[in-house]
Amino acid sequence: MSDAAISVTDVRRSYGDVTALSGVSLTVPREGVTALIGPNGSGKTTLLEVVLGIEATGGGSIEFADTEARRQVGYLPQRPMFRAGDTVRETAAFYADLVDDDPDRLLDRVGLGAVPDRRVEALSGGMTRLLGIAQALAGDPPVLALDEPASGLDPAMSEHIFDVVDSLAADGRAVLLTSHALPLVAQTADRVVVLEAGSVAATGSPAELRERTGGPLHETFTDLLADPAAVIAGGGVES
Repeated sequence: MSDAAISVTDVRRSYGDVTALSGVSLTVPREGVTALIGPNGSGKTTLLEVVLGIEATGGGSIEFADTEARRQVGYLPQRPMFRAGDTVRETAAFYADLVDDDPDRLLDRVGLGAVPDRRVEALSGGMTRLLGIAQALAGDPPVLALDEPASGLDPAMSEHIFDVVDSLAADGRAVLLTSHALPLVAQTADRVVVLEAGSVAATGSPAELRERTGGPLHETFTDLLADPAAVIAGGGVES
């Protein structure tokens, strides 16, 4: 695991007769952005929650490299929720105090330092996501796990969120995220993992995936889901 922040090996998860994850194996590099993409129901959120320990595995193993970190991983759920009536700074301070961190540092890092007294219920959807990223950063974890950080946001705010994600990865941490915002994934991700029906269909950089299919990532995505075996067999994309 010298180059991996997280190593996932043969992880499985079922809900009754429904298989959500079927022997998933992947590594998340210590630095950069790894994006999980796939259609709804492909297992993206389940995989993220299993990695985080929110959901139990039905088999397989998950290893974190930095076991000495005071907080191994910070998590942004799809719908972050905060206590109504609290200000942005009070919310950041609550999480910062848990791990002896500086709330102002967290807010400045995501661009919310100018609105510390705004009530959380008055925040836009994008600002709420930024506050969620700020709480995920508390304790300076080496890994951030972000579930659909740009879901439901307008294009400008979505791009801003991904710019923040890119800058956090540039600090030298691993970012594992799920997203349907494929153009932004193509711009930002260092590595893409395509999930289909609870299995890994293909992995590679956006450039590698484009090279195999000769088109932008949204076309690559469509091609991989239509016939992943054929794309993988052509070489250049790791399964």
